[in-house]
Amino acid sequence: MNKRKLKILAAVIEEYVRTGEPVGSKILAALPEINVSAATVRNDMAALEQMGFLEQPHTSAGRIPTISGYRLYIEQLMNPTGMTEEEKQWLDSMFAVHGSATEELIIQNATTALAELTKCAAIVTDFSPQFSIISKVEVIPTGKRVYLILLITSAGSIKNKACRLEFDLTNEQLKWFSGFLAENLEGISVSDLSDELMENLTAAVGAYMMTISPLLQGVCELSRDLRQRALLFRGERNLFSYQDLDRMEIVRLIEHKDELSRLLDDSFSGIRVLFQEDNQSFVIGNSSMIVSKYRKGQKNAGSLGVIGPMRLDYAKVIPYIEYFSQKITDLLSEQSEQDTTQKEGV
Repeated sequence: MNKRKLKILAAVIEEYVRTGEPVGSKILAALPEINVSAATVRNDMAALEQMGFLEQPHTSAGRIPTISGYRLYIEQLMNPTGMTEEEKQWLDSMFAVHGSATEELIIQNATTALAELTKCAAIVTDFSPQFSIISKVEVIPTGKRVYLILLITSAGSIKNKACRLEFDLTNEQLKWFSGFLAENLEGISVSDLSDELMENLTAAVGAYMMTISPLLQGVCELSRDLRQRALLFRGERNLFSYQDLDRMEIVRLIEHKDELSRLLDDSFSGIRVLFQEDNQSFVIGNSSMIVSKYRKGQKNAGSLGVIGPMRLDYAKVIPYIEYFSQKITDLLSEQSEQDTTQKEGV
């Protein structure tokens, strides 16, 4: 594999990404960076095909890149285009960097902006609720025999559930149960809301168990909801604009998007590009997924990525992913430091 063949491989991929059509030797020979005859280009393209980096969809057609070709291009050949200042300014405005922004809002806005900027589907898993603590627990009467359980975390997550009892609680019973929940749950880390803790709380209720059983069951359900990893999916409609992708497979992806969380959760550092041959759970053929992690302080806080056609402008999209993951990391870490400073001040 000499430098000329590498240049030709890069040129084939960049031309194919631009046009979506198989690339012929005459087109490449006319490029100033190639500067050899069409016959020489044909010979090199044939050699690249034998090596497994290019393929010919039809006998009379030009070549298109294989997955191996894309991988070599991404790892060694592409020149990232970077982001313009205008793009960075627009993204910063989408991140809701004002002081009142919660972690959830930061992640939601980032996912929406990533889908809009890349014209792909953006998917983000969010571990950060697991690092937060229960800041408030309330039991609120909302109607005859109906009570609302409200859980609020330090990350800004709000969970609530309406529960119906067999009869109304007395003021004494309501005051006791509200105090019991506040004493045992407020200040507890979400990651510590284990089934064992819930069982201990159930046992501690004692004689009140028969009376408030639905309320306690509601608390258990809310704790499980908080422990679950949040998964956001934006820009699904963008996928339908790509003729390379099968519409029915896109629909199946949307219906089973939770299965993609395993791909985002794999432990790695930096940018990772996944193709269908890497994992059979990819339900869209001829697609790719670019993934990166973001952090909160020293901990992995989640993963983000985009799903699009294999014929993607990686040199442009990968810098977007890098910028997003670093931006989210900075914002979450900065917010965590502010929270710590406020608590120490109190």
